[in-house]
Amino acid sequence: MRRLLALGAAALLLAGCAARDEATPARPASTAPASTAPTLPPDPEPVRSGPCPYLDTDEVARSNGQHVGEVRTSADTPHPTCFFYRPDGELQMTVRVYVGESEVATALVDRAAPIATSNPTEQPPGWKGGYESRDDGAVYAVAKGGQAVIVTTNQQQSVKARTVAAAAISGLGI
Repeated sequence: MRRLLALGAAALLLAGCAARDEATPARPASTAPASTAPTLPPDPEPVRSGPCPYLDTDEVARSNGQHVGEVRTSADTPHPTCFFYRPDGELQMTVRVYVGESEVATALVDRAAPIATSNPTEQPPGWKGGYESRDDGAVYAVAKGGQAVIVTTNQQQSVKARTVAAAAISGLGI
């Protein structure tokens, strides 16, 4: 008899658990959005000769320590990338400006001067990014909101790129 009561109690307990499981809704799958990197614009290409609209050629020559033989610009609007060449035709400096989405500006800066390898900077005030020397020169890249300025130079001293970045930001009024 005890056995029969024990089996009956166990059956009721299992039936109650099964009913509760059916009544309890299944947990929904995670609906957290997947983290995706922003789509970056393609690297700019020089397409026409002409002055840089926001940066004086003499300023680049003084800051980088090399004469400028030619200036070319990309097709980007309203702020083209400016390519400065030495008199022998070798590229000495590029100044890229991006204005748009904040996430894209930050990603462009991180691609040019990766957080993991570059030295952090907050110059000019309000701008954040990084700089580093490389085998082929140096880079100085900063962003502020949806704006980015990335300067590469064939010189090893990043201070040259920083000086030109500050001049470009001033010339752009951003």
